[in-house]
Order: sequence, then C-alpha cells, then structure tokens
Amino acid sequence: MADFSNLLADLSLPENAPLVCGMMRGVEKESLRVSGLGALAHTPHPKALGSALTHGQITTDFSEALMEFITPPSHQVDAVIDQLAAIHQFTHLHLADEHLWPNSMPCMLGEDDSIPVAQYGSSNVGQMKTIYRLGLSQRYGRKMQTIAGIHYNFSLPSPFWAHLHSQALSNLDMQQFRTVRYFDLIRNFRRYYWLLIYLFGASPAVCGCFVSDRDHKLQRWNESGRTLYLPYATSLRMGDLGYQSNAQKSLVIDYNQLGSYLRTLCSAISTPYPEYAELGTLGADGKPSQLNTSLLQIENEFYSAIRPKRTARYGETALTALCYRGVEYIEVRCVDLNPYEPLGISREQMLLLDIFLLYCCLQPSPRTFEKEFRAVQENQLRTVNRGREPGLKLVTTDGEKPLQQWGLELMDAMLPVAELLDSACGNQGYGAALALFRTYLVDPELTPSARLLHDMREQKLEFLELTLAMAKQHSRHFQSQPQDSELLAQMAAIAEQSLAEQADIESKDDLTFEQYLRNYYAQYDFCSRAEMS
Repeated sequence: MADFSNLLADLSLPENAPLVCGMMRGVEKESLRVSGLGALAHTPHPKALGSALTHGQITTDFSEALMEFITPPSHQVDAVIDQLAAIHQFTHLHLADEHLWPNSMPCMLGEDDSIPVAQYGSSNVGQMKTIYRLGLSQRYGRKMQTIAGIHYNFSLPSPFWAHLHSQALSNLDMQQFRTVRYFDLIRNFRRYYWLLIYLFGASPAVCGCFVSDRDHKLQRWNESGRTLYLPYATSLRMGDLGYQSNAQKSLVIDYNQLGSYLRTLCSAISTPYPEYAELGTLGADGKPSQLNTSLLQIENEFYSAIRPKRTARYGETALTALCYRGVEYIEVRCVDLNPYEPLGISREQMLLLDIFLLYCCLQPSPRTFEKEFRAVQENQLRTVNRGREPGLKLVTTDGEKPLQQWGLELMDAMLPVAELLDSACGNQGYGAALALFRTYLVDPELTPSARLLHDMREQKLEFLELTLAMAKQHSRHFQSQPQDSELLAQMAAIAEQSLAEQADIESKDDLTFEQYLRNYYAQYDFCSRAEMS
C-alpha cells in the first residue's frame, strides 16, 4: 500500500480530481416531537407524513414521537442540505402545535412506561420492528431510547476504489478490496473519533427527569435540581447515560476483517444471555415482549460509533447483506444534534466529516486488538465527561497525550486532505471548515457544549427552557421559508404512496409471524457458517 503522502500526491493530479469529488454522503437526523410546553408528544406519527414503515425519507426510530429524516445520498453537500431542509419544512406543515426538539438529550419525560413505542402496522416486518423496540424497553428502559442524534452516511465512488486497487497491485477482487479498505477506515475512525465528540458534542446537560430512576454522577445546575450537568462534558449522549450497555461491555467486536466482524455479531445474536433469558420472550399479557433472549436481538442493538453497511434487500438482515455483497458505505453515529442549527447539523460539520473520513481512509491502519479496543472506549468516556477540562490527557499507543495537543496534531495532518478536496472540487470550503474547528481546540469555549452552558448561565435558563426556546425558534424558521408548492406536492404524493405500500405489504403476508421470525434468524446461522467455511 502506498504511504499517505504518495497517495495524496497521486490523487492531487488534475486527472484524478473526479475520484474524490464523487464521494457520496447522506444524513439521518432524529428529533423528538414535543408539545409547546416541552413535554414529549403522545400523539401518533402524523398520517400526512406517510407510513413510518415504508417512507424512505420520513420515519420513526424507537418512539412514535422520535422522528427520523433520511436524505438520499448525494455527491453535493449543498444538495443534502437542501433535501434535509425540504423534509423539515414539509414536516413542520403537519406538526400542528408541536415542535422538533433540537438537542440530543430529551425533553420533559414522564414515567418510563408512558413513552410511546413506535408502531408499524400489522405486517410481519412491522410487528418485528415494534417487538424489537419492546425488547429495547425491557433491556435498557424507554428513556434511554429517546436520545437523538445525527448519522452521517459516507461512501467513496467505484472509480476511486478502482484507482487504489491498481495502485496497490492487489490480488483481491474489487469488492473484497473495497471491503478491506472500508474496515481500514473504520479502525482509524475508532482511533480518532474522540475528536468529533469534542468538536461536535452539544449535550453537556440533561433534564433531571431523564435520570430520576437511575444512578449518576452529574452535578446540580442550581438549587432546583431540574437541570443536571458536568462542567467539562461534551456529549453525555455518548457516555454512560446514553447508548451504552453494561451487558454489551463484555462484547469485543473485531474490526480487523469482515469475517471476524460477522462472527462476533452473529454469535451475540444467537447465544442466549442469562439476564435476558430470565425475562423470556412473552410479557405478562402473553404477547411478544422481545425478539429473542440473546445479548443482541438484531445487529442494530449493538451501540457503536461507526458501522459498515450494505443496503439490505426486503427481508434480508443487515449482516447477511454484508456477508454476501461486502461493504457499500459506512455510517457515522457519534454526532450530536447541533441545537444552534435548524437542521441539526451545519454545512461546515459535513465538510469536516468528509475530511476526517477521507483522512481515515488514506492513512495506514494497523490491526486492532483488545488492548486498543479498550483504550478507544476509555478515550470516548474521558472526552464525553471531561473533554473541555484543561490539561485532559487521552490514551495513545505510546502513553498518554494531552487532548488539545493530539487534536491539533490531527488537524494539521488533515490539512493536506482539505487542500486536496478544495483543489479537486472547486473550493467548497473544506480548508475554511478545518480552520474553523481548529479554533475549537485552541479555545474550548467555542465548542457547542461550552456555548450551551454559557447561554444557560447568561440567560438564567434551565436546560429545558433554553432548548424549548430553540425549538420554537427553529419552528418559526421553517414556517417562514418560501414554499415550493410543486416540491411540497411531490412530497405529499410520496407520503400517500407509502401508505399504499404498507397496505400492500400487509395484504401479501403469507407466513405466520413465528415462521417469519424463524426464517429471519436462520440467515444469521447461515451467514456465520458461510463466512467460516
């Protein structure tokens, strides 16, 4: 494999510019629907937005109130932004008196069992999605599942991989080579993603209701105790309060190659876990309460900062798709909602993600073993809870290093990648974005986590009060934008079509749910055996 500098020099040649400009990205953005008082909405998913089961761009995640917007992948950052804005505007037309909560940590929540689980209809696939969420409720509680975030989907084009394949003189076929190199990217990403948590983290505080029934080490914001926080926290969403699981801490995922990755996850899905086995798969009412009694019900239950992905066909598991056809793109999952942006993410953040991911792809990527796997987890927790603490050190292979020093070194190392992208793609602002976020390392008060605490302090507002004011401001923003009647009509037609597609799926089910579930899980066994043979 060519070294980093030689790869950059080669890709910087004018004839190779299309290789990097063809990269694709898309955004998945989650937001809770809330009332005008900042309480979780208990209304159903608005029918005018279509079917949460079949709509490709507007759906729900864990709860009926947790909306998820999905943009189609695009070569152009601005096209992704425009599409995300259109989805927001269309949605706001049908929210009545509700708003979208702009912070990753949730709004005012009632008792755990009052949080409505998402419903997807009577089809087998729809029932499976709801029962999976009921299982999450049992295992982790519903409050944890109301946390929202940004997922950034990223891929590099076939000509890019073909060029690297020829440069590497690889004996692998093209898809095998692409899969190997995506896993190289993933390992490097895991080494450095603490930097994204520091730069993008925007959840240093939570409403006291979120932790009312659990142990925590948060501090009271004031005497009321309605807001809890950590003074140097960046992203509580990515820490012990968020998508973390004591059960999953025993799970060491092997990111060195596809086969070992599949075997690890398939084993976690097919091996009973004592605590979950005690719960059983049926509730007191005799209805299904979780899909299985294993450590993971399905692969999505593994909470990771990044995932290798392949578009699955109807009825196919995500791991089966990877097993048969290799990695197609990667999904970054460690980005908080940016409460200062109506869309939840800024253009500059997307540009930095492009730089960061291409850097991770082009850098040499040694294999990872358990010691480094644990060091990655430790760096995540330190950055989550103490990221802006003066002098904070992180773990490296050569000992500890100050976060600020390491971050600035990474920024300097990424500069040639930003220059490459600006040169090849017509100065899209990559260099300027990198320079902007570099200032966040020099002055931690510029980070969104510090800004949020500053604004709470200056405006004398609790977390809920400030975030609700932001939610209403964002609602006014989308309601005041000029409306493209033709585009809105198209979106209404797509929503209507999705309802018809759900009805069609429900009418064509010819298996019992038990048979459907057996067939679904058989794929994991087959995939695991096929990969090992």
